[in-house]
Amino acid sequence: MLILLDLAGIAFLVSLVLTPYVRDGARKLNLVDRPDARRKIHREPIPRVGGVAIAIAYILAFVFILVAPYRGLSQDIHAAIPRALSLLPAAGIIFAIGLVDDIWGLKPWPKLAGQIVAAFIAFWSGVRIDFLQWHQLHFWISLPVTVIWLVGCANAFNLIDGLDGLAAGVGLFATVTTLVAGLTHNNLQLALVTAPLVGCLLGFLRYNFNPASIFLGDSGSLLIGFLLGCYGAMWSYKSTTLIALTAPMMAMAIPLLDVALSIVRRFLRNQPIFGADRGHIHHRLLEKGLTPRGAALFLYGLCGIGAVLALLQDLVYNRAGGAIVVLFCIVAWVGIQHLGYAEFGIAGKLFVKGTLRSFVDVQLRLREFECSLSACSTVDQYCATIADACRQFGFSGVRIRLAGQTLDQMSSDPPAWQLRIEFPDLQYVNIYGHDNPSQNPGLLPGFAQIISQVLTARCIVIPEVSPLTLRVPAEARLTTKATAASQLSL
Repeated sequence: MLILLDLAGIAFLVSLVLTPYVRDGARKLNLVDRPDARRKIHREPIPRVGGVAIAIAYILAFVFILVAPYRGLSQDIHAAIPRALSLLPAAGIIFAIGLVDDIWGLKPWPKLAGQIVAAFIAFWSGVRIDFLQWHQLHFWISLPVTVIWLVGCANAFNLIDGLDGLAAGVGLFATVTTLVAGLTHNNLQLALVTAPLVGCLLGFLRYNFNPASIFLGDSGSLLIGFLLGCYGAMWSYKSTTLIALTAPMMAMAIPLLDVALSIVRRFLRNQPIFGADRGHIHHRLLEKGLTPRGAALFLYGLCGIGAVLALLQDLVYNRAGGAIVVLFCIVAWVGIQHLGYAEFGIAGKLFVKGTLRSFVDVQLRLREFECSLSACSTVDQYCATIADACRQFGFSGVRIRLAGQTLDQMSSDPPAWQLRIEFPDLQYVNIYGHDNPSQNPGLLPGFAQIISQVLTARCIVIPEVSPLTLRVPAEARLTTKATAASQLSL
């Protein structure tokens, strides 16, 4: 339809022209994302409020439609425009939350609370998930399901926004897929709201693709995710598929899968759910040798496959919809396995154990310590790495004597136990602690074994024997002897 082309075209032109001005203004106001060697790959400050250009372009496209003298429009289109505009209040709240976070910063819980409020407003405006497995949901079930879906989609795109052009490109694929679905089902409201976002993202990608000169920021990534969540709910209206959201979930598979993996990984490692790390899908692809541009293009390809499967599932659900869903799940599972998440391999062996999270965290921290120790090249580095690991594991002190060098870091309080790793020529590593060493079974033996093996392999020590002994100071022997002898005999 001509009106859809106009919406997309106007949004594209406004986004293309406005984005450089937003970029330059953000740079002057120092609203930039600064380099961070721990998680970020850009090497210079980049403006981070690209969502401003997208939001303005999206609104101006509708303003033009409202003021332009369109004639001959059908009654259906006239009725669909107000329903499409009913999304704007909730989307405006999401955009405002992201913009405040970009400028001043927000803590996770107030940010989440604002997103929930926006989701409630969207629900009351008519964005609802009403059907699940051919059954109409009760109001009090539809409400939380819709809120969780909208908040989850918003944060999924926020989390995946870690590479140049990734969130915008993935959003573009999902939006085009939703637009095609809207046209296929003659859903004019869905087509009207998706067409301008297609234009916004196309224009913005001109400056956001690698090497990016501007980032979406939270104002952009949250807005895109929230809008796509709304589109997915509108796509599922009166759906007769097995699960109404199956097709929208396929269209947004990459960000939704990434946020699900992040939650599970952080749960397994007993880390904050809202914490930051380098375990996202795009980080894993970079670690496997892909360039930032290559990783983004690879994920674009996966989004294309997801888009095709989503449309197929939506069109042939009554004949082969179940087979498409199964195929999609198999592909997703194989992909997760190839990403090499160590957390899931370890958790699979201890899934029913009560100490699953603490054990996974200890094992991964020991693996990280082994990698750090193996990367050392001088005796000073070996000593410093061991001492730093002792602090991270919560030990109270350490004494090291290796190759004629000595390091002594002890707390003022007397230790409750001592783990001594002895080497020839009076060389040793002594580790001290206050708490009960049996609280983390496997930590001390694993820690000692890594030190012994790495130092021996690197010829820092050449042991004939390497006995590990646990010694209890005389002043603490009466209170800790039984525990040490029965639970930590090394």
